[in-house]
Amino acid sequence: MKFWKKTLFVVAASALAFSASAQTKLKWAHVYETSEPFHKWSVWAAGEIGKRTNGKYQIDVYPASQLGKENDINQGLALGTVDMIISGSSFASKSYPPIGVTYYPYVFRDADHLIKYTKSDVYRDLTKGYEDKTGNRIVATTYYGARQTTSNKPIAKCADMKGLKIRVPDVPAYLAMPRACGANTSPIAFAEVYLALQNGTVEAQENPLTTIEAKKFYEVQKNIVLTAHIVDHLNTVVSGKLWKQLSEGERKIFSEVTQEAAQKASADVVAREKELVDVFKQKGLSVTEVNRDEFRDTVLKTVKFEDFGYRKSDWERIQAIK
Repeated sequence: MKFWKKTLFVVAASALAFSASAQTKLKWAHVYETSEPFHKWSVWAAGEIGKRTNGKYQIDVYPASQLGKENDINQGLALGTVDMIISGSSFASKSYPPIGVTYYPYVFRDADHLIKYTKSDVYRDLTKGYEDKTGNRIVATTYYGARQTTSNKPIAKCADMKGLKIRVPDVPAYLAMPRACGANTSPIAFAEVYLALQNGTVEAQENPLTTIEAKKFYEVQKNIVLTAHIVDHLNTVVSGKLWKQLSEGERKIFSEVTQEAAQKASADVVAREKELVDVFKQKGLSVTEVNRDEFRDTVLKTVKFEDFGYRKSDWERIQAIK
């Protein structure tokens, strides 16, 4: 009896050791705050992937630039320092320029238009082009919010931005609208924007209302201008190395779970955006509606698609989505 007990103990211990060694730990990085839905639903997705793969994958989510700025984590996919990231197509376009057309100002009408795009042939073509170039797989896309402008001075029309010192990410598509309107752009790191606004290094910035809330930019800016110049979105990207290692069944799980998380996060953002205009007004901020067509026409006259490596045919295909 003692022999059998000892044997069973050894077998059980060996099974536990094998299970532990068989588990694969993955790093999922992004630059957003823990209070934002992108983090909340990434954590959910990480846990859900673990469950659906019977514990084979333990995914740790690193928020708020813990593993580096957005450029760093994009490079990390190739370097092997991260396995998954959330990042905008604007950064993907540094490797495959055509995908950046989705950040050309006023390409999307609203969140609904963006979501329909993610189910379209042009989306499949652009994401495949990115995958063919980098090996990395875009498995889901989340609505990030319409990018609005905050400023120390009132802005009612495009010309009012002339000479304005505005923080904009160092990505061509983000720069297009402010520069078309005559603003002076400054590429300050995301984590440093609040301090730069507070000390006057820059006078303005642009981000979705939900980010303006999460990063508390409203504390150091008096005016919110509803330019809605880019209907922003974030891709969930799996490194090429990890994607190759996954079985077909695991790829299906990673895709389905991250897409479900993207849908949930998108819904949260849409709902909160609707509330925030009144929230900011109650905080004493000036919230200004502008003629978006005037801004759009200025950009179209000033900025050529080809200057960024975009294809006008892709823009036209997206415009045709109803």
